[in-house]
Amino acid sequence: MRALRCRVQGFIVAFLVCLNSGLMLGSAYGADAGERIGIWNGKAPTGDGNTESVETWISVHRAPNPNGTAVVICPGGGYGGLVTGAEGHGIAEWLNGHGIAGIVLEYRLPAGRTYVPLLDAQRAIRTVRSNAKAWEIDPARIGIMGFSAGGHLASTAATHFDGGDPNATDAVDRVSCRPDFAILVYPVITMNESTHSGSRTRLLGENPSEKLIELFSNEKQVTDKTPPTFLAHAIDDKAVVIENSQMFYAALKKHNVAGELLELPSGGHGLNGYKGPMWDAWQEKSLAWLAELKLVKKLPIN
Repeated sequence: MRALRCRVQGFIVAFLVCLNSGLMLGSAYGADAGERIGIWNGKAPTGDGNTESVETWISVHRAPNPNGTAVVICPGGGYGGLVTGAEGHGIAEWLNGHGIAGIVLEYRLPAGRTYVPLLDAQRAIRTVRSNAKAWEIDPARIGIMGFSAGGHLASTAATHFDGGDPNATDAVDRVSCRPDFAILVYPVITMNESTHSGSRTRLLGENPSEKLIELFSNEKQVTDKTPPTFLAHAIDDKAVVIENSQMFYAALKKHNVAGELLELPSGGHGLNGYKGPMWDAWQEKSLAWLAELKLVKKLPIN
């Protein structure tokens, strides 16, 4: 009987620890998980003319005091998973504090189905633009943000877009999927030598063609229509080397596209676990950059 009581007490303690951990996680990454919305109505295209009976989800975190700007957030994970906490809901919560709506995209993982993540990102932007009035968003102030492999996806969406199909039966497909700005944090950009090999294999497959490699090497896809882009990257990042951001920034300058590259002196990949001075630095600098674009209010000078 005593042993049974001990086991029950142990269970209760474990339960309370788990519950407390969950509450702390909710506080860190937004107790309000946002309004979760399916964007494909259960029939998601795969890029080869077929569809699959799955759904892609966005979580819409609307700002308490909206300023009309919105950001679609693409978490990282090497195209093999999604870091939706620190690089998703946590970012949405931070954006909300500055009047920006944060839309966390749970994009489908490719497993060699190359076009699937891009189709999801494009659809997410169209969905936000289609709901702009209802969500108190300016349809001309919708950006995209991504981290690591999510940065590759965000940079793909910023270089592969269209103005929508005015003849589409689906109203969402009639609007543009071009983001109005992009923020890329320690992003994978290229599919060439400087890439993150795991992300490339999961996205393009084991033996991709040179044509496919070039198409998804986004430093080669920048044009004068590419939206203004802010990049942040640590010089000591060993997982995704800084050359990725440097190549994209050079391409922006070549095509006279407004851009900024923040080269951080330390922090590695993930910037010391999403905390500390390097993590704070990219957030502060990206907000100042958004203020220059008149997408947020200028921050007070300390």
